[in-house]
Amino acid sequence: MSIKADKWIRRMAEQYNMISPFEPQQLRTASAGKIISHGTSSYGYDIRCASEFKIFTNINSAIVDPKNFSEHSFVNISADVCIIPPNSFALARSIEYFRIPRNILVLCVGKSTYARCGIIVNVTPLEPEWEGHITLEFSNTTPLPAKIYANEGVAQLLFLESDEVCDTSYKDREGKYQGQQGVTLPIA
Repeated sequence: MSIKADKWIRRMAEQYNMISPFEPQQLRTASAGKIISHGTSSYGYDIRCASEFKIFTNINSAIVDPKNFSEHSFVNISADVCIIPPNSFALARSIEYFRIPRNILVLCVGKSTYARCGIIVNVTPLEPEWEGHITLEFSNTTPLPAKIYANEGVAQLLFLESDEVCDTSYKDREGKYQGQQGVTLPIA
């Protein structure tokens, strides 16, 4: 990259409306006090988690099957905090909506604040010309309940720019998760 990474992210966000809402700086405090940071960082962008969660549960003895997913596998909550049971996981979504340019691939990694607590964030790559809210998976690998904070930073996006545009984008393939809104469950 020939320009500073944080300036590149700002330019791409403005030029392509790539991230909405977009925070041009990294924020670490809010009116209520300290928060887990979000916004533009040195070489990436820290996304926030919305307040809608799907917490997986075994109360209905459903089988988790990606080809035949049962909505009885989770409990829906809307809150500023999500408590994930021990050795379980929850789905959420990013507050930000993304429009990925045709020459960009985005990778997502968890923030160290959560990783140090045994909470793993899993997101598949954001492919060229994909758009939507990111569905986030939080795995609680600990034997204790774990807390996720809505409206605060949960993961960092890393942007990889190619010298050429791809031959076939996610939009060209009519990918099944194109334009997803809210927490999106598996689609077979």
